[in-house]
Amino acid sequence: MIALAPRVVKVGGSVLSDEAWLAAFAGEVRAAASMGPPLVVVHGGGPEINRLAEQLGVEFTWVDGRRATSPEVLDAAQMVLSGRINKRLVSALLDAGVDAVGLSGVDGALVTARVRDGGALGLVGRLAAVRPAPARALLAAGITPVVSPISRGEAGGMLNVNADEVATGVALALGATELLYLTDVPAVRDGERELASISAAQAGALVAEGKATGGMAVKLEAARTALAGGVPCVRIGPLSVLTDPEAGTAVRPEMEARA
Repeated sequence: MIALAPRVVKVGGSVLSDEAWLAAFAGEVRAAASMGPPLVVVHGGGPEINRLAEQLGVEFTWVDGRRATSPEVLDAAQMVLSGRINKRLVSALLDAGVDAVGLSGVDGALVTARVRDGGALGLVGRLAAVRPAPARALLAAGITPVVSPISRGEAGGMLNVNADEVATGVALALGATELLYLTDVPAVRDGERELASISAAQAGALVAEGKATGGMAVKLEAARTALAGGVPCVRIGPLSVLTDPEAGTAVRPEMEARA
């Protein structure tokens, strides 16, 4: 089997239900794959999970401001992440001429997780290990893997893991040349400035100082983990980061910030 070093791209949010955006994304994936290393797509889909849970009458519980995952919520998450969204992405890629196969972290034990915070959040997992063989087999066959973050528990069963965390783990396990986090903003900001590049230390400072919060803070922390593990570069930005090496914000182990 040929060993391939891909780029890993993580996508999530409300755009995953936007057909026009999906078509644009698929076109960018096709163009990116023709220009350089193959791609592995990892996706989330929190907003759609919330909507389905509400439709099913499933109530959320909260622990210290964080949403817990009950068995009923996990069922909704599986339906959305490994079902609706995963197959919607695969279909869009196939329509664009990209050979793609969808799988979850459970398939082939691609991603194994342990229960997070002693079970305080229910069936929420923290990534424990990635078995890269299933993804490598697809890449060697010229197929783009599309990965849902529903993962296999260490003791069996399934756990819901943050998609940014899964993307980082997959990138490390596959020796990715680059990890891309797609966002709905053009770049990471430091106050009023958009930053073209920052170091891992500067990324940590943005989080510590409260200049990066919410989803951006999660992405910056995941980027630091990826860089510490050996991924050469992480970029955070819009869809154009797939084909434009100057788009978004590049996060690297050591460098001065550049606006």
